[in-house]
Amino acid sequence: MSETIDTDTAALTAVCHVRAPLLLEPIDEQIETLQACESEGAIDELLLRSWPQEVALTEESPYQEVIDNYERFAQWADERGVSVRPPFRERSTTSQVTGKTRERLVTPLLCLEVYADDELIGVFPHTDERTEETYTTDEAIATLRTGEVPEPLGSVTTDTRASATSNTCPDCGGSLVDGQGLFACSDCGWIGTITEAGRYESRPEELTSEGEPSPIATR
Repeated sequence: MSETIDTDTAALTAVCHVRAPLLLEPIDEQIETLQACESEGAIDELLLRSWPQEVALTEESPYQEVIDNYERFAQWADERGVSVRPPFRERSTTSQVTGKTRERLVTPLLCLEVYADDELIGVFPHTDERTEETYTTDEAIATLRTGEVPEPLGSVTTDTRASATSNTCPDCGGSLVDGQGLFACSDCGWIGTITEAGRYESRPEELTSEGEPSPIATR
């Protein structure tokens, strides 16, 4: 489940989200191990983040960052054919006073993100629903302690990359034109490429001003 990382070329960052008021002994041990990973140089940086047990899935939620993280984790999992539901869970609650039903997101006790440079390479725990195999946070942290990088279950397929080309412009929502791997928006002029993870990435301005033909002009 792991692969060796060249720490000379990629900075390894672990972001640990945890329910702070409900710290249990096993969770404490996991955090202590992550702190040891950082102090021993197995990872370059450890960031600890707390979140509530559950949040309302509304645009008015004061915990919008938690919802954004959840959506990002779910997208990462979908791209690899795995699932983060569980450990995340959505549930409905109905007020006995107003009768209004609200959707709520229940967070896991602990969730771990792993980045190589700025690229998200793992969210733990997650499950391969086809094999019913789960890659736990315990396993991911143990792998980090050995100096290796946890390799998630599943993988990004060419179908995932192909589906990204049908998406809209990440800046304005307009239609993108494919110019042999370089994408451009006919509405706002955004230009970029697709990463290995199937996400659009803006192209640096200095590269777009060196006289290369615009993808719009090639169509």
